Amino acid sequence: MTIETPSNCPPHRQRRLLITAGPTHEPIDSVRYIGNRSSGRLGVDLADAAARRGWTVTLLLGPSALAPAEPSVRLERYRTASDLGELLAAHQHQCDVLVMAAAVADYRPKVTPEQLTGKLRRKDTKMVIELEPTEDLLAGCASRRDPGQIFIGFALEPRERMMSSARDKLERKGIDLIVANPLETMEAGAIEAVVLGRDGSERKTEGAIEKAAFGDWLLTVIEEATTCVKD
Repeated sequence: MTIETPSNCPPHRQRRLLITAGPTHEPIDSVRYIGNRSSGRLGVDLADAAARRGWTVTLLLGPSALAPAEPSVRLERYRTASDLGELLAAHQHQCDVLVMAAAVADYRPKVTPEQLTGKLRRKDTKMVIELEPTEDLLAGCASRRDPGQIFIGFALEPRERMMSSARDKLERKGIDLIVANPLETMEAGAIEAVVLGRDGSERKTEGAIEKAAFGDWLLTVIEEATTCVKD
């Protein structure tokens, strides 16, 4: 699979990867939040693998206990979807490849400024939390997309609808590649994935492989899909 890129793209530039990883924590008050079980391991492993290949890597990592092992990886932390959106806007134009591996919340609690600086007290009555949608970060990136940039998304879904959901997201978001993987990937040490291309291509891992090994596998797929940066 080859993704077309402009003929004026610099031929001898080191590949530049921008990758998002980990969960978001959307605050309910100053101490509580709504989050998810993403560890960020897959994104961290991918960042390390790219750095070992000589890529210039910037990792935007959510609230996770993990960190990249490779010292050349530029690490920036975020907590909320809004925080991540600001980092993406700041860094997107300095990358050739954007990999959106973060597990970003689709909704966040609708809270007041007072809630964010205090703590809600426990009561004997039920609490109702109103949720509002977060920004569509990938759509925002697409609206600022530079010629020649390659966008890769992820689709974490139950196995029975994984492929159909991934194909729908690939078309709807207008990205180049999407990694479809089942729900049990979250918090696991291994991943069994299918990479779908906008041209209808499919690449599958040979069963479940360790996430560190998957990083190298996915980078090979990405390198085969790009034509305007030097190995």
